[in-house]
Amino acid sequence: MRQRTFFMKSLSIFKAQCQYSISFSSIAYKSFDLKACILSLQSCANDKDLTGGKRVHCHMLRCGHLNLSPVPTTSIINMYSKCNSISNALSVFYTSPLDHNVFAYNAIIAGLIVHDLPKRAFEFYLQMRAIDVMPDKFTFPCVLKACKNEVDVKKIHGLVFKLGLEVDLFIGSALLHSYLMYRMVDFALDVFEDLPEREDVVLWNAMINGYAQTGEFGSALMVFRWMIEDGVIPNRFSITGVLSALANYGEFYNGKVIHGFVIKKGFDLGVAISNALIDMYGKCSCVADAFEVFETTDDKDIFSWNSIICVHEQCGNHEGTLRLFKRMLSAGVRPDLVTVTTTLPACAHLAALRHGREIHAYMIVNGLRKDTADEEYDDTYIDNAILDMYVKCGSMREAQLIFDMMNFKDVASWNIMIKGYGMHGFGIKALELFSDMCKAELRPDDVTLVGVLSACSHSGLVKQGREFLAQMQPKYGVVPSIEHYTSVIDMLGRAGQLEAAYELLLTMPIKANSVVWRAFLAACRLHGNADLAEVAAKQLLDLEPDHCGSYVILSNVYGQTGHYEEVLEIRDAMKLQNVRKTPGCSWIELHNGVHVFITADKSHPEGNLIYAGLNSLTARLREHGYTPESDALESSP
Repeated sequence: MRQRTFFMKSLSIFKAQCQYSISFSSIAYKSFDLKACILSLQSCANDKDLTGGKRVHCHMLRCGHLNLSPVPTTSIINMYSKCNSISNALSVFYTSPLDHNVFAYNAIIAGLIVHDLPKRAFEFYLQMRAIDVMPDKFTFPCVLKACKNEVDVKKIHGLVFKLGLEVDLFIGSALLHSYLMYRMVDFALDVFEDLPEREDVVLWNAMINGYAQTGEFGSALMVFRWMIEDGVIPNRFSITGVLSALANYGEFYNGKVIHGFVIKKGFDLGVAISNALIDMYGKCSCVADAFEVFETTDDKDIFSWNSIICVHEQCGNHEGTLRLFKRMLSAGVRPDLVTVTTTLPACAHLAALRHGREIHAYMIVNGLRKDTADEEYDDTYIDNAILDMYVKCGSMREAQLIFDMMNFKDVASWNIMIKGYGMHGFGIKALELFSDMCKAELRPDDVTLVGVLSACSHSGLVKQGREFLAQMQPKYGVVPSIEHYTSVIDMLGRAGQLEAAYELLLTMPIKANSVVWRAFLAACRLHGNADLAEVAAKQLLDLEPDHCGSYVILSNVYGQTGHYEEVLEIRDAMKLQNVRKTPGCSWIELHNGVHVFITADKSHPEGNLIYAGLNSLTARLREHGYTPESDALESSP
């Protein structure tokens, strides 16, 4: 504090002298000696006072202080670097009348690193080595941050060892970070084990977080255990690293233990640890625990909101995702790209077009997504998320507009559009897009061919679908998988070619799974073929005896063909196997949000009005001769 006060007094005296000298003479400059100038430069650097620093620099030039020794030059370089004027720092370095020593090089290298110019910093390091200026322990921590590859790191490590500086704590920490950054974990561990003192928690944190960031989660947990055994008390940074490792391993129990440790030490007050706990519980599928941590976090930042929104979306709670997004906006927190790219899939799953449009508009208004023809702009992942949302919400017109405006279209972009047109019954358009994709010299992948075959299925393009299946491997280099065969079997079934579908199902080179048999069973139901339906149902019941869908479809087939005794047998079998039908679920988007309903749902606040309207529509349908399938089953003997 006393030194700081002296700095401020020196600078005040210097400024007063400078102002006095402007009006009278240069005698005042001479009375301000070199030591006072250097102290004033340090004060300007600490306060980031560029104007005051320039005045000191000007005075030193006039008094010839820069010709006395390299020390003044080093102080001026350091001042300009800390005042965010690296160009002036470089100018001072180049125009210095004296040879540069290691301190001058350290100052300019450190300044360049702070200003994110690692390439220039490394060039200065090579320059000092070329003129035989020997680096010291202050040089290496900065130079290691400037290394452009692992070879440079190894060379510097060799020189550090040659100079006997490998035991220095700061150099060791920098080497750890550098090796871990290049995923050279074995070298990092060697450096760590060779350090004579490891009481500093920063070193342990470097190892834990380094392993966690490079995906070596098991090693991160191992180092954390060593840390506890060595008696080093973990801090907040240790906890975030180990929680990241536990999250990726799904270690819920150990995560709970760490959570208890966090509460005991009072670390739970920090938002960074709260965010790490939310992420850990979310990845362990413990949504309630994640939400509890989120709600008890006082100072929620953008990462807190993104984490809890992502947790709900990953667990399939799309309604919860949108609710949290609205809460976030109401709380005055501005969403970023992570937020919107997490929320858009929820809109897609719920077909919540209005919400999707609002998010898209927000992205444009706030510059998160640039609707521009700028060829240098490339954020295909974001464009694809928007594209997928419009496609799944059924707005192919808006999807096509986005697709046409995209500067960069990858295979996923084409796949989304092809699948979208096929899903909505525009099979010819989907095939035209596939042709355009091939003309653009993009190689189709297995997802592309699934989309093409699905388009043929939904549009009844049986001939084209069979041709694509035959050409997949020889023409496009894609080996047909179970998904491709399922699409073709579904296509044949929809077209009424049940025998052909059954033959392909038996002769395909891949063993049929429950998805294929269920698609075939649905086709049998569609065309009322009870014999083949029984065959498919038998296979399904062997593969998935607890799946309710097979029982329900077969029951409906029997109901359509008048086999009511068999319907009762199916129901008895379901009771015997304790199989319960999953309630049907539907939703509708209105101006005030998304409304979700399940079968026989009476929980909606306007349920009476809804059912009154539904009964009115059903009565009018019956007047025109329509009989709901449920009536046929309920009236069966």
